[in-house]
Amino acid sequence: MANSEAAGGALEQLPAALLATIMTKLDVSSIRSLASTCTTIRSCASQIFHFLPNFHLLDVALSINLLRPLLPPNPYLRSLKVDCSKLDDSSIEHLVRPSLHEISLLNCADFSGRLLSLIGGQCKDLRSLYLGCVAEKRGRAVHISNLEELLCGCTELKTLSLMFDISLFPRYNFARAWSLASENLTSLEIGYVSSVMVTELLSPNVGPHQPPNHLQPSILPSLQRLCLSVDYITDTMVETVSKCLINLTHLDLRDAPIIEPRVTFDLTNSGFQQINQRGKLKHLSLVRSQEFLITYFKRVNDLGILLMADRCSGMESICLGGFCRVTDSGFKTILHSCSTLYKLRVSHGMLLTNLVFLDISATSLSLTHVSLRWCNLLRNQAVISLASNLDLRVLDLRDCRNLGDEALQAISTLHKLKILLLDGSDITDAGLSYLREGVIGSLVSLSIRGCKRLTDKCISALFDPSSKQELQELDLSNLPNLSDNGIFSLAKSRVPILELRMRQCPLIGDTSIMALASMQVDDHRSHGSSLRVLDLYNCGGITSLSFRWLKNPYFPRLRWLGVTGSVNRDMVDALARSRPFLHVACHGEELGTDHWDGLYMHDNEEMDELEQWLLEGGDESDDEEMEEVENNGEMVE
Repeated sequence: MANSEAAGGALEQLPAALLATIMTKLDVSSIRSLASTCTTIRSCASQIFHFLPNFHLLDVALSINLLRPLLPPNPYLRSLKVDCSKLDDSSIEHLVRPSLHEISLLNCADFSGRLLSLIGGQCKDLRSLYLGCVAEKRGRAVHISNLEELLCGCTELKTLSLMFDISLFPRYNFARAWSLASENLTSLEIGYVSSVMVTELLSPNVGPHQPPNHLQPSILPSLQRLCLSVDYITDTMVETVSKCLINLTHLDLRDAPIIEPRVTFDLTNSGFQQINQRGKLKHLSLVRSQEFLITYFKRVNDLGILLMADRCSGMESICLGGFCRVTDSGFKTILHSCSTLYKLRVSHGMLLTNLVFLDISATSLSLTHVSLRWCNLLRNQAVISLASNLDLRVLDLRDCRNLGDEALQAISTLHKLKILLLDGSDITDAGLSYLREGVIGSLVSLSIRGCKRLTDKCISALFDPSSKQELQELDLSNLPNLSDNGIFSLAKSRVPILELRMRQCPLIGDTSIMALASMQVDDHRSHGSSLRVLDLYNCGGITSLSFRWLKNPYFPRLRWLGVTGSVNRDMVDALARSRPFLHVACHGEELGTDHWDGLYMHDNEEMDELEQWLLEGGDESDDEEMEEVENNGEMVE
């Protein structure tokens, strides 16, 4: 708040025209933060939304009554990004505008396909569109006609992300609809579609009721980036994609089989060698998820890798998940064939060992991102060899259970490292002290979830209160020996953490919450520091006392909270009502998105001023209701 007041005082002295110009460069939360500092800026802020070029508000989900004043008529609006969790079809007219070039609408579960139709009807100049979870609520639906109206109307579209299930569309109508898509489309992402639909969409087959010599025109001729989640990754689909999308540079395919695939519905060596036939791919990701069934790509081995290797010299990023039959020989072929590779991700590499990286220092590779998840044959020597890549920025070693303190000693030499994930490894408190001496000052994200040998001493081993810390995300979940004493040490270290996860820690209780609520990162910030995510799910010592400290004014920037709600639902509900912009999760779900996929760098915006402004004039009934629940003496176990 002090920073906002200082900025507001300086801006108040500026001429009105210059002040307005400066404020158009700010985001929504920053504008409202400044508006709380003086009447001059507050007056300017009330008008700025009439000509603001970008409206981005993803941290909080507003109802239409709160959103409407922030979205007045504005012919200059070019980019709109909103969390639509509390919106429905009645909000479409306030969101969809002819001036928009970019639209990103998250969590559209209560919208129907009418959203697609109206975007196609009104946004003729749209270049980029992201729609998440459309019509996922019961009673909502998206029809093929909605997709046709979208694709027919948005003729300038270059980037399209439809992050919902479109597999229920009629197959032939689905292919016909995409013939209406803009020839300028270079990037396509689909939340879920069947592999058969993808094959039929791209195949230039003879259409019904047409002569045998009549072929459909080429679909998506300019497409460079394709990201799909499908039922099965098959030889037929991969071959069709490789042959028909001649400009493809980025291919990302993920499947999640519900039954073990038969050979005709699986990827084999034959299909694998069809990848990158034109040699243009820069990024390749093939992942078999185990969301529904423990299954792997059992029909691809080293031979498939070898047959593709001569066409992958230009690849910069490779991600292979679930290739259980590929051995060290196959993975070494990748490393030695892809001279420009900087990102390598392997998951469930069941036959991957230290030998893959033994001579990596002799290659020309300069890896910056390495992820080796669920590779249980890896030992410390693999990490020691990888540490020769001094430019490493992301290192994901989750669930490599045989890695210990020797690996940490090697990691301590990576002074550019930003993200380090060590879930489930065999490290100790003493081993973590290597990080304090080497890389803790550069780290932005650290996860030591499920490292069972760690105790309260791991906090003091990591953090020195006298040194500058950049850490924003810390995961301490599932540490059976971590207690309130460790969290008290963390609070004293004044690390500017934005996301703290402590789920499944039986010894964490009310004292930890009080320490974090009283924590100050520096002399200018309010209590509760900058925490935006706090996961306390299934922590053993949390009682109703903690809920008193989770109310305003503590944790003013908190947006996601994980708790165990079934044991005292009334108190959880009262907390959610008293803080309407706080997302309270109480069913054990992971908070936020897959935040380890990239650098998650939030600005420390003071969102509490935005919340205060939106709620100005509201009543205190929810706070009073929560106090009444607390006074009943009900305890959260």
